Order: sequence, then C-alpha cells, then structure tokens
Amino acid sequence: MIRCVYPVALCGLFAVSACAQMPAFLRPAAAPPPEASAPLDATGLAQPGEAALPESVREVVSAPPPPRAARTAEQFDTTTPEQRAAARTTPADAGETRLGETVGALGDPTQPGFWIKSPLVKTAGSGRLENPSTGKSAVVELIPLDGPASGGSQVSLAALRLLDAPITDLTTLIVFAD
Repeated sequence: MIRCVYPVALCGLFAVSACAQMPAFLRPAAAPPPEASAPLDATGLAQPGEAALPESVREVVSAPPPPRAARTAEQFDTTTPEQRAAARTTPADAGETRLGETVGALGDPTQPGFWIKSPLVKTAGSGRLENPSTGKSAVVELIPLDGPASGGSQVSLAALRLLDAPITDLTTLIVFAD
C-alpha cells in the first residue's frame, strides 16, 4: 500500500512544481479585480439592468453593499426604511405585464437592493414581485437568468423580507414587468 502512495504523491508534487515553471504566456490570465460598486453574479460578471432602470426606480431598488463582517439578515439588508416603504406597492398596476409564477429562493445576500434573477425575465428592467401567500408585493429590479422558464429564481434578501417570505424556504412568487 505504501509503495503505491509514494509514486502517486511524487507525481502530484512534480505536476504542481511544473505549473510554477510554465511560461507566462501559457498560464491563464488573472481577471482584473471588479469595481466595488458593480454587483456581481455567480460567474463574477457585472450584473446588467441598472442602466435600464428609471432613476426613480433605481433609488428604490439600489442599496449600498453590506459590510464585510455582516453575519445576520439585518446586517446584510442595507435598504433604508424609506426604500422599504417606497418598494411596497399595491397589486395590479394597469401598465404592467404578468410574466408568470416562479419558485424563488434566497440569492446572493451580499448583492444589495430589491431584485430577482429569473428565467421568466428576458430583458433587464423594473417590475414587481407578489407573494400570493401573504398578499404583499414589492418593486424590484428584474434581471434575466439563463434556464428554462420552469426553472427557479434567485431573490434578494431585502425583497424576500419585504414580501414576508421565509429566507430559508422556497416561495412561489408572481413576477410582473413594467
């Protein structure tokens, strides 16, 4: 058994040391650090959509990033009481389009503001989420998410809290676009 382990371990060490000797043009390039103000998705790319939002909606759905030491929902939710009040809406605005129902789960809690990433959304913009179990709704930024329309969605911590949706459960939500 030991005779088999040593050759394997030595091969691993040689492979690691060979990577250090690799010419710079063969090594993968390190990505430049992202701007601190640009929200990132799971792939590390800046999120689309904020430029597509009207200024009045951007003021409601945007928030500063949480502190690095954040550990609780209160610390991660950096929206202000004024933003929460402005994000609360009454259902069924005449100019909106119902995109459908989705199962929402907590998205990246370090990405601040009111937003949903959903395969129901084809273009970034503003919209509304409604929680049919509580009757509450909220103004949100709509962000497209690759996948089938039947796929689930990622929802911001602030939006789930405003909708009285549990942040540890899957919640059925209705998505509307402005």
